Amino acid sequence: MKPFADSIPPIDTENKLIRGLGLLDSTMLVAGSMIGSGIFIVSSIIARQVGAPGWLLVVWIVTGLLTLVAALSYGELAAMMPKAGGQYVYLREAFSPLWGFLYGWTLFLVIQTGTIAAVAVGFSRYMGVLIPWVSESNYLVVPIRLGGYALSLSTAQLVGLLLIALLTFTNTLGLKLGKIVQNVFTTAKTGA
Repeated sequence: MKPFADSIPPIDTENKLIRGLGLLDSTMLVAGSMIGSGIFIVSSIIARQVGAPGWLLVVWIVTGLLTLVAALSYGELAAMMPKAGGQYVYLREAFSPLWGFLYGWTLFLVIQTGTIAAVAVGFSRYMGVLIPWVSESNYLVVPIRLGGYALSLSTAQLVGLLLIALLTFTNTLGLKLGKIVQNVFTTAKTGA
């Protein structure tokens, strides 16, 4: 006899798309993802490489057109397969569950972790301009040499770690707060 069997709700194994983002939220999410934070870090490097403001503008126009093609492609895929999971779902349906699985774990272990770390480093560097105490040379834990590597903790690294922890915690609280934070950051990014 199972006394609690009737009170336990069945497990829903179907991935359902929760439509918790409005038009503005979705636009801000896509714009924030497409523009990326690299725009603040890479622009000066590109300007040095192309050598003239006109060519820099051409580079931005070409990359903008390429980004538009990618965005339209993802829009089509999302309309064809309105399921939660994004690229994982598209790869799973187009090729096989193995490719979706491999992409999902690669995204989790390599792609997103590297991107998150790079954005945190960039944020810390720019914060160091406003607050000189935040610096890669201001060590809280002096470098410990291990072979060809050095383990240390600088104030810039600490700020980056705290930023990652704060944003991770924010996203665990749900979509409502997460979309507000995304909208604020995208507004700041596009307004800069």
